[in-house]
Amino acid sequence: MFKSGFVSIIGEPNVGKSTFLNQVLKQKVAIVSNKPQTTRNVFSGIYNDDNSQIIFIDTPGIHQAKTKLGEYMSSAALSTVKSVDLVMFMINAYDDVLEYNLKIMEKLQGIKTPVFLIINKLDTITDFDRLNEAVEVYKNAYNFEGVFGISALKGDNIDLLLLDIKKFLQEGPKYYPDGEISDRPETFLIQEFIREKILEFTHEEVPHSVMVYLESMKNKKNLTEIMAVVVVERKSQKGIIIGKGGSMLKRIGSAARTDIEALLNSKVYLELFCKVEENWRNREYYLKTYGYKDTE
Repeated sequence: MFKSGFVSIIGEPNVGKSTFLNQVLKQKVAIVSNKPQTTRNVFSGIYNDDNSQIIFIDTPGIHQAKTKLGEYMSSAALSTVKSVDLVMFMINAYDDVLEYNLKIMEKLQGIKTPVFLIINKLDTITDFDRLNEAVEVYKNAYNFEGVFGISALKGDNIDLLLLDIKKFLQEGPKYYPDGEISDRPETFLIQEFIREKILEFTHEEVPHSVMVYLESMKNKKNLTEIMAVVVVERKSQKGIIIGKGGSMLKRIGSAARTDIEALLNSKVYLELFCKVEENWRNREYYLKTYGYKDTE
């Protein structure tokens, strides 16, 4: 019997949703950083084995939004839970009970989709009594179908979790052909890899104000030429992105190129530009232009 289905991964920012997805697929498809709101779009990673296909939906962290972009991100994450076969609600093992997690669980009340509680970063704790107390509070607040402790970073218990996920899936078709790892095009993943390096190398308000899009992508013999634009909200941020003598832009481009070459299995020439679009995160036109909202 071949099983297939859709699994949504939800939770607050920085719980390891994207790290889990990369670990399961054994390939980098989702960007990760230690900064909140790293994932901005809902997108899928496709897991295949001999008898199943699981489409994992990676979602933005659910948080108290301060911009229209933030509102979109949280609503996009929650909108997935009713249309999938299973929901993975992920929390950090090292946190005490968080009021905001309880609020997320309130929003799950009433849905018919089964929900697993996933306790991630189990490798970071030694006080299991404290963890058990926190988990009991969550279990008393919501009727989870299962509770699992994992380390997405190290891969601990991931295989066991996959077996339990398959038990909840029905017999079904192969939605994507073999070899497909994401429902997003290569261009989207390339943009994300560039943005990941900006998150890694810059600080304070700059990472949250950044958007990346591709101006052009040309395949030539043994070489892919990519021109990408980094959008920020203020001139001061543009100065930080470019760096002294263009040093930061070169650093970002060099690091991103390594990931892009692994994705495309091709040599890459990457050229980056930076421009300012003031307050783009609160302007409907730019949210639609940069793909965060459907056009009317």
